[in-house]
Amino acid sequence: MKQPLTVTITGAAGNIGYALAFRVASGQMLGADQPVNLNLLEIAAAADALRGVVMELNDCAFRTLNKVTTTDDARTAFKDCNVAMLVGARPRGPGMERKDLLLENAKIFSAQGKALDAVASRDVRVLVVGNPANTNALIAQRNAPSLPPERFTAMTRLDHNRALAQVSEKTGAALAKVGRVVIWGNHSATQYPDLHHATVDGKPAIPQVGESWFKETFIPTVQQRGAAVIKARGVSSAASAASAALDHVHDWVLGTRDGEWVSMAVPSDGSYGIPEGVIYSYPMTCGGGKYRIIPGLSVNDFSRERMQATYRELCEERDGVKDLI
Repeated sequence: MKQPLTVTITGAAGNIGYALAFRVASGQMLGADQPVNLNLLEIAAAADALRGVVMELNDCAFRTLNKVTTTDDARTAFKDCNVAMLVGARPRGPGMERKDLLLENAKIFSAQGKALDAVASRDVRVLVVGNPANTNALIAQRNAPSLPPERFTAMTRLDHNRALAQVSEKTGAALAKVGRVVIWGNHSATQYPDLHHATVDGKPAIPQVGESWFKETFIPTVQQRGAAVIKARGVSSAASAASAALDHVHDWVLGTRDGEWVSMAVPSDGSYGIPEGVIYSYPMTCGGGKYRIIPGLSVNDFSRERMQATYRELCEERDGVKDLI
């Protein structure tokens, strides 16, 4: 067995954190031969629930789980961590405006960024799941100046997986036959799920699903899927969000399959006309522990307009928390 890697999960007693912890501990994320130390961060009020999570982890007797540490202190949680999965965030409460939510979460993620900067492993990889994920990732990154900026990412893999599933359901093709879907921009209702480069069984997807279905059904369905889950279940996505977080880190660390594209929100670098200064979702391949934006894709006017709209929203979010970044 290899030397253990330390994985920190924040909000570990919440629904997503709970669904995530067992799969990480079992080796599904980093490999069946890679032992992990789990650091679980929660607020003090959730200490009893977190204790129950640890009891269950112990009862699973995972061979890849080396050690579990629980704490309500960010520096303890992020000490020497190799992977940080920032799940915990303030939910939107009654009467709370989006700006209020941004400011409350900015305080949380600026503090966590400072803690990561102080004590995390220098090779740490950070995934932000807690919403608004893209801007929370930017806040954490800006508060961790000694860490490589490209190590801070936000999750659009859930949207990517939702897009794959919608195309599979529409065409009747197995999920393995659907590829090269893209999520551009923000993990919000302004995101742009794009099928212009997608394939089904190796052939262009849009002629198989229809232009009108793509524009009138597919795009809004993916954009609003989270709200639809809440309406159906009464609570937000948890198991699917945890699965997407696992997919994101697994591919980042271990690499994507040959020819596979995934969507990740990363620091913009000017690609596709998106200026630096936001965390923006692009199509990616991964290998050697690094991600790479797919270059040179053609972008038509329909796509460009939507890519810019979601960029503008990210700029508005960033400007709303400028005092904390």
